[in-house]
Amino acid sequence: MTERAVEDLLRTLAPQVLGVLVRRHGQFYACEDAVQEALLAAATQWPAQGVPEHPRSWLVTVATRRLTDEWRSERARRDREVAVAVREPAYAAAAPAADEEPPAEDDTLKLLFLCCHPALTGSAQVALTLRAVGGLSTAEIARAYLVPEATMSQRIRRAKQRVEAAGARFVLPSPADRDDRLRAVLRVLYLIFNEGYTASSGDELHRAELTREAIRLARELHRLLPEDGEVAGLLALMLLTDSHRAARTGPGGELIPLAEQDRSRWDRAEIAPGVALVTEALTWSAPGPYQVQAAIAAVHAEAPSAAETDWPQIVALYRVLARIAPNPMVTLNQAAAVAMVDGPRAGLALLASLDADDRTAGHHRLAAVRAHLLELAGERAAARAAYLAAARATTSRPEQRYLEVRAARLAADR
Repeated sequence: MTERAVEDLLRTLAPQVLGVLVRRHGQFYACEDAVQEALLAAATQWPAQGVPEHPRSWLVTVATRRLTDEWRSERARRDREVAVAVREPAYAAAAPAADEEPPAEDDTLKLLFLCCHPALTGSAQVALTLRAVGGLSTAEIARAYLVPEATMSQRIRRAKQRVEAAGARFVLPSPADRDDRLRAVLRVLYLIFNEGYTASSGDELHRAELTREAIRLARELHRLLPEDGEVAGLLALMLLTDSHRAARTGPGGELIPLAEQDRSRWDRAEIAPGVALVTEALTWSAPGPYQVQAAIAAVHAEAPSAAETDWPQIVALYRVLARIAPNPMVTLNQAAAVAMVDGPRAGLALLASLDADDRTAGHHRLAAVRAHLLELAGERAAARAAYLAAARATTSRPEQRYLEVRAARLAADR
């Protein structure tokens, strides 16, 4: 088995193994560390020695041994204070032999809810989800978010401590809490995907490891909750959005906007299931924000060109989205669509409502959309100033270069 195949297998097994350990022993903090050590051992050994017959059992056994070693070491240091916690039968008897497969119970959903506990901040939820459910190492997460490994390690450590301090239990939330917690899970997966699809900073536009992991986790969530329309909508949105990836950058890594992309390079293997997912979900589920966004993405995906896009339908869908999930980014995108139907002045009028909103005032995307609409309206000097303002505000080098090129073209055309 190749290293990539081993990596994919470990990503799938990570939450299952962690679930087995947490269900048996509690102590999420210690169990998660033990699982990470087991994953590292497997990543080192399996490509060379071959994958064992029962890989999940192998990981459970190795992780349990790590717990055993940790608890024995702690017993040596603290003697009787932890003697009860480290008695051999408490965990050794529960661990399966390496050639036995543990029960098939899948704890992935419980882990997702646990990692998105309301006691955690959004950034902590993202980091802990990638570590515990995604199986990414601390170094991988740190590289993806362009922070030092020590910083990410502290963030994850504090997240695990907060989960334990909050008294979180390894069970599914009650029906009364489930919807709120599921919305948090969907939001975290959406944030992971967006950071991978358009990196908020750095020299690269894409971080494929994040988009790939977000899609994998969304598929898993859809498998666990096939009757939830918003879960289906989020997966569809990810697939439809990711289908553009190959066409979004040129040979030098430069950003290519949607209207200028070579649509023959869009990935039809992602578009077809994405369209099918959202179409089916909308037939039996009340439309939610992710379903509506996926429907908008489907309209784009099915258009032969930007000029042939059904812009009136997209505007109508944005009106629905603005009604059920109003936020400034929805208004921003709605303004761009309105400009395609009613002209750039109508789009600019809609954008004006965002100038007093603290969430978007000074945001580079607001300045970039305004620049585009001003250019369409023929206000070249104002458009150039807006492009430059957007370039100064973004921390993404590909976006910055694109915006500076647009501004330079306007200056050259005077």
